[in-house]
Formats: sequence, structure tokens, C-alpha cells
Amino acid sequence: MKKNALRIVFMGTPEFAVGTLKLLVENNYNIVGVVTAPDKPAGRGQKLHQSDVKTYALSKNLRLLQPTNLKNDDFLAELKSLEANVHIVVAFRMLPEAVWKMPAYGTFNLHASLLPDYRGAAPIHWAVINGEEQTGVTTFFIDDKIDTGAIIMQKEVAIDADETVGTLHDTLQKTGSELVIETLKLIASGTVKTTVQPKIEQPKTAYKLNKENCQIDWNENLDQIYNKIRGLNPFPAAWTHLKNNDETLMVKLFEVEKEKIEPSESIGTLIATKNDLKVAVKDGYIHIKEMQLPGKRKMDIKSLLNGFNFSVGDKML
Repeated sequence: MKKNALRIVFMGTPEFAVGTLKLLVENNYNIVGVVTAPDKPAGRGQKLHQSDVKTYALSKNLRLLQPTNLKNDDFLAELKSLEANVHIVVAFRMLPEAVWKMPAYGTFNLHASLLPDYRGAAPIHWAVINGEEQTGVTTFFIDDKIDTGAIIMQKEVAIDADETVGTLHDTLQKTGSELVIETLKLIASGTVKTTVQPKIEQPKTAYKLNKENCQIDWNENLDQIYNKIRGLNPFPAAWTHLKNNDETLMVKLFEVEKEKIEPSESIGTLIATKNDLKVAVKDGYIHIKEMQLPGKRKMDIKSLLNGFNFSVGDKML
């Protein structure tokens, strides 16, 4: 079967998904429809914000669907009218059976991990937070559970020791987009072979990020703290409480470096010089290179130290 015979509906929402949709368009695949999230209020003014996928789809004049309910009869009828024979899902939401069973060649998902590890909402973040040295991308046919379907293809990606979630996101976006194209070629040629995901007693999980699990625990060891900060940089950012004189501030940390050495100060103690700010932890120091104070923009540490006074006894809590 020629690739022009494939009629594709693409489903996705965030910027990560745009990479795949863009590569499909650039390779002249027949995109008969794009499904993305409805516009949502965002920011201080609560203005309606459209998804990154919607922005790109509109720029290419692609047919766009934004259902609030994926089980709605009108949506299902409109989706069926597109006569797609394959659905591609990248960073979307769980699909009802009526949607994923609709196309003749199935519905497959691109997931940013080496399944079965890191099923869930934030696989890129947790791979870095947990100090993994490698991760990857997986394409699999969707079934009735989350990220459990039969694997089509996988590709490994190394994680550098100083990698942030931002840089890893970009690498996996490119690698994943290319894997989707390879998967489509298998589907078009009728040579798809799948592998059932192995059962693991305690698979690593990509929990949804929230305020609680983005907070830094300064009682953890140096590597755990360093990995958490880089695993949340630049988004949504690790945060902590800063005790500055008699005031306690909520601050966000971005770029940091680590120094493994026996500290002479108690855990959480801040040491500020003209050009450096570091935090004592149980087996070393975290050197802060970028920080954001409440109501301020993110600043490099030299600029921040020029305008903010740290005192003896200041601590990260």
C-alpha cells in the first residue's frame, strides 16, 4: 500500500506533539483531521489559550476537532465521517474504545519512555528525576488501559549526566517523530509485528506532577536533589522555601551545579558570596545558577546577588 492510501487523524495537545504532526506534514502524509483539547482560560487575565497543536494545525489549514467529550455522539459521527484508516496519538488523553477501535489499521500512540517503565503523564521528567542514564520512545497500539498496549517499535536515547528535562524533551520529540514515520511505513507495507509488554512486578511510574512532588527535600542526598532540580527545569520548576531574615519566601530553582564534598554547615544553610550562592546538603553543596523570586522573572545568580541581600543564618527549608 502506498503512503497516500493512509488517511490519518492526529490527536495531540502540547508542544511535544507538534514535532510529530509537523514531520507528518513535511513528509506529505494525508492528514484528514486533527483532534486536540478545547481552548482553556490561562494566565492572570484568564484569556482563552489554544493548544500548541491547534496553533500549528490552523497554520497548515488542517481540519480541526476540539471535543469536550470523546464519547459524544456528534463528535464520533464527525470523526467517522473523516474516513481515517489510522489514528496517531501523541500526548493526548485516554481514548474511549469507540475511538481507538474505529480505524481499520488501528490507533497507535507515541510514548516518551521505554515501556513498560514510566507509564503515565510525565515520563520525561521522572526519567531525569530518578537519575536514569537512558530512556527512549515507544510506539504501541492503544488498548483499554493506559500505556499498556502491544509494542510496535522502540528506540533508546542516552541521558547525559547534566541533562535537563528541557533538553531531553527536545531530543525525544525529534526521535519520537522519526519513530512515528518508521511505524507508519510498517503499517503501509503490512509488515507490522508487535510485542506484548512484559509484566514487571514494580514498574517505574511517571506520576502526574503536582506542587507537592515538585518541592525540594533538602534532607535527601546531593544527587537526589540535583536530579530533581534538573528534572523539573525549565518546567514546571522545582521549588522550595527560602528563609531570609524574618521572611519566608517561595522560590523556584532552575540551573544548578553540584559539589560533592563534606559540608561544614547544617543542611539547608545558604552561603552567599559576590558571585556564588550555594546550599549545604548532607554530602555536598548545590550551587544555584538560576533562581526565581516570587513575583519576579527568572534571574542568573550574579544578577540576583546584585539586587538581593542574603544574611547569615538564611536557609532553604
